[in-house]
Amino acid sequence: MKAGSGIPLWVVSLLAALCLAVLAWTTFGFVVPFKHETGQAVLDTYFAGYDESAVFHMQKLLDENETATRLLRAMYFGPELIFPALLTALLFLAFLKLGPVGSWFGQSVHPFVGKAVYLLPFIYGIADYGENISSLIAFGNGADAGLATYLLPWMTRLKFASLAICFILIARLAIARWLSPRRD
Repeated sequence: MKAGSGIPLWVVSLLAALCLAVLAWTTFGFVVPFKHETGQAVLDTYFAGYDESAVFHMQKLLDENETATRLLRAMYFGPELIFPALLTALLFLAFLKLGPVGSWFGQSVHPFVGKAVYLLPFIYGIADYGENISSLIAFGNGADAGLATYLLPWMTRLKFASLAICFILIARLAIARWLSPRRD
C-alpha cells in the first residue's frame, strides 16, 4: 500500500462534513433540548465517564419525564444510528490516507501493530453502537436492564478511549507526514 492509498481527499472531506452535520443534528436536535428539559446532560456526552449511580439517576429521571424519554429514544433511533458508522469510516479512511503503517514512524513497525492501528476505528464504532444499545436496554423496562446498566459506563469509556487514541494517532501521523521531507 503506498502513501495516500489513492483515496481522494474530497471523499475524506465529504465524510468529515457529513459527520459534522449529523453531530450538529444530534447536538441541537436532541442533546440541547434534553438538557433544557431535564437540566442534565445525556450520558453519551460524559467524556470523563460515569458510574452505575449516574445510570440509576438517569433511569429515575426518565421514569419521571416522558418528554425526555422520547427525546432520548428519538436520538438513538435517529442520528445515533448513522453517526458511529460515519465516524468509523472517516477515521479508517484518515488512517488509510496517511499511508502504510511501516512508514508512519520512520522505522519498521511489527505488522501486528499496523493491523491493530487499522482496527481502532472499528473498536470505536462497535463501542459506540454498544453504548447506544446498552442505553436503550438500560432505560427500558426489559429483563436485561441490570446488565445493561453495568455495561453502559464501560461502553462509554471504551468509546471515548478508542476515539481519543484515534485522534492522537491521526494528529501525530499528519504532523509527522507534513514535517517529513518531500520525495519527488
